[in-house]
Amino acid sequence: MEEWKYAQREDSERLAKVHYFSMQKPQGSEEIEFLITIHEYVKPKDPTMLFFAEADKETNQRTAPYRPCGWGRTLSEALSNCMTEVRRFPYEPLANR
Repeated sequence: MEEWKYAQREDSERLAKVHYFSMQKPQGSEEIEFLITIHEYVKPKDPTMLFFAEADKETNQRTAPYRPCGWGRTLSEALSNCMTEVRRFPYEPLANR
């Protein structure tokens, strides 16, 4: 076990190490950057899901807004699942009001 994980005293504290990744989503003539944040939990609620990844932007905004995310037993599994979800729907920013 990595040393930082010993700082958590209570499971309810949900201590997590945070990792950041960036991906470019090609869409037409544009590239939209998504920042993906991954939490690596010491004691997750579900012990098989140590890593939770979430994108910084919603997709499918005009129909049913959806924030891409992914869970996994490993960092790469959570990241891959989140990236799959980013690709799933178009990025449709709403016009400024």
